[in-house]
Amino acid sequence: MTFETLRALADRAALFTALRQDQLVTATNALGEHRWDVDLEAGTFTFASIEDPTRTLLATPHLLASIAPGPRSLMWSWTLPQGDRTGITDRLRTYGADHDIVELTQGEVAFPDDAGDDLEEWIAELAHTIGGASVEITGLSPYYSAPTGGARAVLLLDAPLEPLTVASAVSALPRILWDLTLSDPRASVWDLARLAGWKLEWADDAFSAATLSDATGSATFSFDEYARITDVKGTLTGS
Repeated sequence: MTFETLRALADRAALFTALRQDQLVTATNALGEHRWDVDLEAGTFTFASIEDPTRTLLATPHLLASIAPGPRSLMWSWTLPQGDRTGITDRLRTYGADHDIVELTQGEVAFPDDAGDDLEEWIAELAHTIGGASVEITGLSPYYSAPTGGARAVLLLDAPLEPLTVASAVSALPRILWDLTLSDPRASVWDLARLAGWKLEWADDAFSAATLSDATGSATFSFDEYARITDVKGTLTGS
């Protein structure tokens, strides 16, 4: 089915992506009730407090795609009038060509026949798939799914967020894992270390546990016989 390869890429990056999205949510929630505005020509994406518009979070946007219910298709930014002035989607297209992923090389990709009747929900889910797959391919994060009527624009953001550390992840993981379904937990833990730039060591040849570490501490993920995460223990090094 269309987009299945992109879903697999997004699934692999799911743990890292969820932690980075959580950082973005925390930063925007600090503004209180807020709105967003994007100016692709100026290269700005702004979250602004409604109560005090001078309180903002400013990011650089990389337009990835537009997903629309009218034509029932996804259009990559290189085919859109506003385009992607930063060249990020060129990296997606190159990755698609190198790995024979048709969905990443066609400028417009039609929805599959099984998209369903609730297109608004389906489009929202596809936007998260596009965002997660783009994080996996480019290493850039977080992403933003911007509703525009019944359509969605998907963007990667260069936002002023702190780098993801083991210490910050250990604090957020109990909340993140509660709501997150991982198709391959071991792969997601491995990919978390890769994308975050941490060290990873497997406990044994059976991959029963993995310890991820950086300068802020370590986190050991334990797995059961079905490769599900059963426990996460953190050891922090302090400031």
